[in-house]
Amino acid sequence: MNHSTNRLRTTPLALAVSVISGAALLTACGNDGSSSVGSDGKTTVSVGVSGNVFDLSIRLADENGYFDKQNIKIKYVTLTAATGTSALQSSSVQFLNSSPTSFLAGLSKGLPELSVATNGGGNPLGIVVSTAFAKKHHLTADSAAPQVAKALADSTAGASSANTKAEAGIFLKAHGVDPTKLKWVSLPSPAADKAALTKGEVDWFITSEPIPLQVQHEGDGVLVADPTKVPEWSSADAGYGQVVVVKKDYAKSNSDTVKGFATAVQQATAYLSSHPSDDENVLAASRKTLPGVPDDVLSAAVKQVDWPKSAKQDEAGWKKTLTFVKDGIGAVPDATVSADNWTNTYLP
Repeated sequence: MNHSTNRLRTTPLALAVSVISGAALLTACGNDGSSSVGSDGKTTVSVGVSGNVFDLSIRLADENGYFDKQNIKIKYVTLTAATGTSALQSSSVQFLNSSPTSFLAGLSKGLPELSVATNGGGNPLGIVVSTAFAKKHHLTADSAAPQVAKALADSTAGASSANTKAEAGIFLKAHGVDPTKLKWVSLPSPAADKAALTKGEVDWFITSEPIPLQVQHEGDGVLVADPTKVPEWSSADAGYGQVVVVKKDYAKSNSDTVKGFATAVQQATAYLSSHPSDDENVLAASRKTLPGVPDDVLSAAVKQVDWPKSAKQDEAGWKKTLTFVKDGIGAVPDATVSADNWTNTYLP
């Protein structure tokens, strides 16, 4: 996550962004780019994470001892969508917690990547409006989706990624609002989204959780759209989520490690699917995943992800995901995916 050039107040949100960014530097500098077996017989692997709620399954697998049972130790390397694939290809990390968009972009370039598990479904996004805009248009967190979309039709919107802007467009078009009629402000980071909202430079913005929930928690905005209101963002409709990716040659040469990693992740997603979001173990792992974020915000963000009981993938799911990426958000237009690009071989 990038730092904003705008001046921010010292809030828990700003602190969380700073901690995540600092963790990226510290972990990246300490990583030697290889897996190794220690004197205790455990294999240490580097895992690329992105500092969002989807990392929870890996953190929970670590905290609950699932990796330890597989004789695996974890080093975390915090990466961005722009650096994740290159880190995997250079072997700076052996495992990458990747969005389908980044994975498909790598495949479109002919990179030898393999998805070995799915560890979260849906698009945990939020649209948060300023308190002034909410008051003017009589919006609350409980306002119905059609009312929200109608209010946003005449507004200035902020987005820090083409994908999230496109996903806002999906929501608006579902309710008869043309997203091209809005005034859009392109911002450099989610932190900049929040700063622009509090300064009155935008009426609302869209980004991944937990930032929208946290803005609402701090009293600087109202969360008016999330996956509970926008079925088009759901795993059932979009087939989207998160996948664990490795290089094909690494999987071939380290099959036991890959199987152990995928098994531990599946245990974690199964735990998340069967336990409440305020479960003690879930919250403990969430605090490690998103440091500095209040517990009620963490719990609400965890609820927005469809945690699969099984990490297995299937052709129908990938077909749905491909359609969403290419046609829904207009990303990776030349993307293709086949049975050679994903496997359930390493799952129990």
